[in-house]
Amino acid sequence: MTSVQTPSSQNALERSSTYTIAEWQRGYESLNQEYSYPITEVEGEIPAGLTGTLFRNGPGRLEVNGDRLHHPFDGDGMISAVSFRDGKAWFRNRYVRTEGYLAETAAGKILYRGVFGTQKPGGWLANIFDLKLKNIANTSVLYWGNRLTALWEAGLPHELEPHTLETLGPSTLDDILKAQDAWSAHPRIDPGAPDEAPRLINFSVKSALSTQVVVYELNPQNELLQQKSFTIPGFAFIHDFVITPNYYIFFQNPVTLNPLPFVLGLRGAGQCLDFRADQPTKVWILPRGEGEVQMLETESCFVFHHANAYEAGQELVIDSICYANFPIVDPDTEFREIDFSSLPEGQLWRFHLDLAAKTVRHDVITTRCCEFPALNPQHSGRPYRFVVLATAAIASGNAPLQGLLKLDLQEQTQSMWSAAPKGFVGEPLFVAKPDAVAEDDGWILCPVYDSAHHRTDIVILNAQNLEAGPIARLHLQHHIPYGLHGCFVPDLFLAESDDAA
Repeated sequence: MTSVQTPSSQNALERSSTYTIAEWQRGYESLNQEYSYPITEVEGEIPAGLTGTLFRNGPGRLEVNGDRLHHPFDGDGMISAVSFRDGKAWFRNRYVRTEGYLAETAAGKILYRGVFGTQKPGGWLANIFDLKLKNIANTSVLYWGNRLTALWEAGLPHELEPHTLETLGPSTLDDILKAQDAWSAHPRIDPGAPDEAPRLINFSVKSALSTQVVVYELNPQNELLQQKSFTIPGFAFIHDFVITPNYYIFFQNPVTLNPLPFVLGLRGAGQCLDFRADQPTKVWILPRGEGEVQMLETESCFVFHHANAYEAGQELVIDSICYANFPIVDPDTEFREIDFSSLPEGQLWRFHLDLAAKTVRHDVITTRCCEFPALNPQHSGRPYRFVVLATAAIASGNAPLQGLLKLDLQEQTQSMWSAAPKGFVGEPLFVAKPDAVAEDDGWILCPVYDSAHHRTDIVILNAQNLEAGPIARLHLQHHIPYGLHGCFVPDLFLAESDDAA
């Protein structure tokens, strides 16, 4: 008898053939060692024109002396650097020596509570009224103004020596920040007009009964050019933002915070958030020049990351990864045992904000599960045509990210490269070729966890032809735990001990 696959059974069949949960789980094992070596095992050829350094950040330590963290976002930050020159590459990784990392390493046990549910041993009595969080410096890494910093949105950045990745300590960016200030892990770089210098734009958030957002603009010399602030009534969870030449744009997700379980030592602060599907998502528009702050409402959704924004006449166009609700792991669930099908998938939506009519409408660009959007950085805040996203191997529903999806937003076409069933991808980054003319004339650099060999590959693809597969696979000697964000800079950073020949 020939069976007919219903949509639900077909989806289950696709999941079972694209990954196993056990293989995915191994990518969340800690990496305790720190390495420095030339990458000699390469499939294909590293492009000769690829020169510079790929920096990446993410939680590298997911347990302390055998005690597992409740959520990977509570893990200590580990910086990886891959340097490229003349078709060769070098690898280095090093933990950010934060105050908390050093203290827990010396004590051999968990000393701090985590935002996403990690508790100190001893139950609620050991955690009650302990509201101190350690700066884990684990979310992103930025090179700007000859300064390399590891970023975590709830605290100061940590400055690193870019050649060795040695931790130099928390930084106030030459007193631009105060010791108690935060510094977002999602800065934006405005490339400026052809005759203008680029600008770094970042923000900080302080949220209690109301939320204060402060936006900073810095020049390439790390000097403060502008600082603006505004207040949002009530609590606001803001992880990312977007810019255009004339505006800063923030999405206020419809969540409320009940801090009592956190204060009483029962839950992490992130587990005290409640998504309100009956409330709208609010979009706050702050002029970079003169003018009043505007707020527009759209239907309920949750946004971690934005792809880009640009101005089109009286309209602002914003492309964002949207979820139906807040995708947090249940407090009683171990994150490695996650049921992907029970969580909402991220989808790429396009919002159209009519500033004159004060209305918002949206289109769904792709329903396929996706995250970590990447584009040519010269088009940040400007009209653009191409975006590359990490995506699931299945066509619908939530699943681990196992491929890269390129969307042509002008022609409304797409192409894809898959690392399934054994590969699990991280955030892609676009690097333009030295002589590039077209917007997508460059390379995509992406970490891929190879579960078959328990190691991570740095994969290089032609951004104009993802479907052709990798130009080169750089096999590391070990795995890197699933990371978060990174950056690529054209500067080559090698320590004196590296073989730079």
